[in-house]
Amino acid sequence: MSDKQDAAPDSTAARVALWRALHVEADPPPHVLEDDIGLQLLAPDPDWRRRGDMDLQFTRPFRASIVARARFIEDLVVEQAGRGLAQYVILGAGLDSFAQRRPEIASHLRVFEIDPPGPQAWKRRRLIELGFGIPDWLRFVPVDFEAGEAWRDRLVAAGFDEHKPAIVVSTGVSMYLSKEANAATLREVAALAPGSTLAMTFLLPLELADPAVRPGLEMAEKGARASGTPFLSFFTPPQIMTLAREAGFAESRHVSAADLTRRYFMGRTDGLRPPNHAEELLVATT
Repeated sequence: MSDKQDAAPDSTAARVALWRALHVEADPPPHVLEDDIGLQLLAPDPDWRRRGDMDLQFTRPFRASIVARARFIEDLVVEQAGRGLAQYVILGAGLDSFAQRRPEIASHLRVFEIDPPGPQAWKRRRLIELGFGIPDWLRFVPVDFEAGEAWRDRLVAAGFDEHKPAIVVSTGVSMYLSKEANAATLREVAALAPGSTLAMTFLLPLELADPAVRPGLEMAEKGARASGTPFLSFFTPPQIMTLAREAGFAESRHVSAADLTRRYFMGRTDGLRPPNHAEELLVATT
């Protein structure tokens, strides 16, 4: 598993998957998202919940944010599929589990997962070992970003039809890219066929976040910097909307944490909700 050709997911991808499972195991129903696939893939030590980054109180707002963004995107994909959309592209797929959890929807789409070759090979192997398999409608698209490979070229080579619209999603990625790289990605998606949709998360400047979660975000920023993958980009909602407009999108909207709270957390008595002004969403259409 240390071989670069079959490298386990990085710590961030693993943490996100475990937080999704922690929501199911630790938070009372109704659950925003039922997802333990990543936990199955990772097969961590039995005491994984005792890890410092799994502390129930500390992770509460962050796991709420993680499951809220995943549920919102899943609902968006289901809605678009219901309108006849047939191509779903996941940039930086990591341990995304839509194909395994929602085959009744995914099997009517062509799902493209884009990720670096090593972690993607690891995921492919684990899916086969666990009996999920790799159906024909699920296309793994390995892209070596460090070597300068263009994801659009690899996507087309994997069977993507550039003449048909698609929904493209990117979560937990934009903060690791420069503003220029984010703008380039937006331009690439904006150039897809009319009727295509992009949903991506972005991180607001840390000083704008809810005071209760700001220390945790600052800790994550320091950890990312120390590991060699620093946070490079922060956007306010007006800034990300301007970037989308300049990239060529016909329409765009900001989906705030407050929007997600109203949609998925109303009526809860446990106080679970995503933090305001931390990681939020841009939805843009061509």
